Amino acid sequence: MPGRPLTVLFMPESAYGPTNNCIGIGDVLRRRGHRVVFAAEASWKGRLEPLGFEEDLVDLSPPPEQAPQDAGAFWKEFIASTAPEFRKPTIEQLDTWIRPVWAELISGARYCQEQLAEIVARTRPDVIVEDNVISFPALLTAGVPFVRIVSCNPLEVADPALPPAFSGYPAGDQDQQKQAEQNQAQHNQAQWAEFRAEYDRVHRAMWAEFSDWVASQGAPPLPDLEFIHSGRANLYVYPEIADYRRPRPLGPGWHRLDSSVRETDEPFTLPGPLAGGGGALIYFSLGSLGSADVALMRRVIDSLAATPHRYIVSKGPLHAELDLASNMYGAEFLPQTSVIPRADLVITHGGNNTTTECLHFGKPMIVLPLFWDQHDNAQRVDELGLGVRLDAYRFTDAQLHGALARLLGDTALRDRLARTAADIQRCQGLRRAADVIESTAGS
Repeated sequence: MPGRPLTVLFMPESAYGPTNNCIGIGDVLRRRGHRVVFAAEASWKGRLEPLGFEEDLVDLSPPPEQAPQDAGAFWKEFIASTAPEFRKPTIEQLDTWIRPVWAELISGARYCQEQLAEIVARTRPDVIVEDNVISFPALLTAGVPFVRIVSCNPLEVADPALPPAFSGYPAGDQDQQKQAEQNQAQHNQAQWAEFRAEYDRVHRAMWAEFSDWVASQGAPPLPDLEFIHSGRANLYVYPEIADYRRPRPLGPGWHRLDSSVRETDEPFTLPGPLAGGGGALIYFSLGSLGSADVALMRRVIDSLAATPHRYIVSKGPLHAELDLASNMYGAEFLPQTSVIPRADLVITHGGNNTTTECLHFGKPMIVLPLFWDQHDNAQRVDELGLGVRLDAYRFTDAQLHGALARLLGDTALRDRLARTAADIQRCQGLRRAADVIESTAGS
């Protein structure tokens, strides 16, 4: 620990996943006596101070004229309006969904540049920590160490020997019969090359323009076709059991956190009607963004209603539009890290926080990916035998019910996941992250 209290400035993406990840790490630093300031997006106003942090918030677009928005409201509305794109193959989403997301992120970075520079000057941090996928030049020109957190699937740290990010394509790095392995590798490489070429075609011009703007603000140009710089130290959240085999290991500035599970969630008590029921206890969540697709939420809920199990449902921002069956309990918000340990299985969208939290607590998963790195997490869980990947919009009741039966009845998998959970928890990811941030501030 440094010899003096530090001021640590966090800037997370507005979505719940990255913000909650920073909350978990920031809470450890706060309890060690450091001053922790959040330059979160303005819709988080009033949500971080009760946790012991300072708020010095930014607008990523002109403030709304109406009443203040819910936390992360922009992305919830964006997801709800673009949900039809999730039905397309991932390579087709590059132009119709991934590119518009990058465009929105770039717009936000440009809009808040001056405001963010003022926050940095006002805060006078010893170290800046960003959990996001886009570069903010003001964070790089502050004259203090910069720490990058990757709380998405680690394929976002590109490697030509691994599948391209956002593709959901198999890595093919598991032990197989030699001939089958060779045939699969050739197929994988052809798929990867096609996806990368399309990504380049769709994004090259936008990336080049953004890189030029970043450089004009005094920051270094961006790495080729990447939208964010590496930091003096870099943390990525993924357990060793699921991590990818890189022929070229990441450099010494990179540190894996096997998990980063916040300890700020309130306890969860199972409601009476479910506490005494039969069947397995299953947690269902499509995340704060995915649950904005009400039609999909209803489809899954209707299918699960026909099973003999009990369900805890994270209903999300449009909770009033969802009716639950008698074998279910749900709410708009649930203390997820207190719920997952109680569950026998988790049905998830495959967000990185939920995926790593399930492994942290030793729970099998059924993954219904929608967008971004969720396809990569779903594929990784499936190919490693840690759960089942299903098509979120084309699964049948028989497929979902069959996956439930198979995973709940797999005692060998349950034992394997229990051992995995013990290993992950021993790594104490939150404290390792805080250690890296402290040591980087003093470097």
